[in-house]
Amino acid sequence: MSTPARSTGPTAAIAGIAPGIQAQGLWTGRRQLFVRFAAEAETATLYSPDMVVRHLDRGLTRPNLHSVCLGGRDPLSCIDFLEAGLASWKSPRPVMLDCDGQRPEALSRLSQLLSLVQVTMDFGEPSAKSEKALESLAVAAGMGCEHAIVLAPREGTSDGQLMRFVGQAHAASAGTKIVVHPVQTAEHAPLDRRYAALIEEAMMIHRDVRLVMRIPPPVGMR
Repeated sequence: MSTPARSTGPTAAIAGIAPGIQAQGLWTGRRQLFVRFAAEAETATLYSPDMVVRHLDRGLTRPNLHSVCLGGRDPLSCIDFLEAGLASWKSPRPVMLDCDGQRPEALSRLSQLLSLVQVTMDFGEPSAKSEKALESLAVAAGMGCEHAIVLAPREGTSDGQLMRFVGQAHAASAGTKIVVHPVQTAEHAPLDRRYAALIEEAMMIHRDVRLVMRIPPPVGMR
């Protein structure tokens, strides 16, 4: 890990700040400027808040960007860093937070920055994590921020599990936008017709549900 400059304030390990195509969720296919917070074993650089702002301002001079995406590994674990650098930053583009929803208490500290809070629900995770994800939706709704949840079923995830979570997301916030990414078992394989019935049933519980295919790497980014 390299350090481009000394800083006495909070720093964060960032794997890159670069444009790309959003792979999943509400803004799938949108060209965004990604700020990717690094995982432990990932090559990264330590940034100070003012350095990130300078990189964002430079990157957003491109005219063909829809928005900014704060994503990668657990961006809200760096909430002090984000608040120090970005909470009062005036972005010329909408700013999306892509997270796992496990730090709902941190969201309100970015209420002036965020245009979209997107939570990804992994059905392989324990129920305690589901509760935090639902709490994050409620917090985002209370902030008056657009909010979405990405349902990413795995092989073996039942329709019943998906329907229960749709109901829970609706209870957390009726304004939630729900995006379902179907399981793709093989390249170019036809999509299971059950998804048509699943979305129809889900929309009887919650009005804003959509079925979207993920964009795989190297084109799609998170």
